[in-house]
Amino acid sequence: MSHTTADFGASLGLLLRSYAEVVGPKLKDFPQGERGYQTLCEVVQGAPPSQAALAAKLGIDRTMMTYLIDDLVEAGLVERQPNPGDRRQRRIVATDRGREAVAALCGQVAEAEEATLGSLDDRERALFRRLLDKAAGVGPMHTAEACAIVTEALEA
Repeated sequence: MSHTTADFGASLGLLLRSYAEVVGPKLKDFPQGERGYQTLCEVVQGAPPSQAALAAKLGIDRTMMTYLIDDLVEAGLVERQPNPGDRRQRRIVATDRGREAVAALCGQVAEAEEATLGSLDDRERALFRRLLDKAAGVGPMHTAEACAIVTEALEA
């Protein structure tokens, strides 16, 4: 196994700080900032999940997820609805206002993400994103394609 001289953790830390510096200001007024936005994107893109499923997928403590969803509900971005398949569970469903918020911010966040990866060309960015998702064990949570889907849904 070969080693590189670069410190993997330090590189990840630098990239994360750069991301936070660029994306953070775009989401400063959003409930719970980046974490709230990522949660709402996940709700908008998929089948209505439960709080527990969202917490597991996004790596957020279940107790903290309750407070995060409370803030999104208070802002009118999501609703808790009974799950018709399991009366003990509530689904988290985006409101029209929530879908509009994602659509309004989606392009800005995508531009900020691209700026974070500015030292990579288009092919390298696409490869980096695929490899990062694979290493993290997740599918893409926020993509330009997802932005287009949300925007199309709102226009219909």
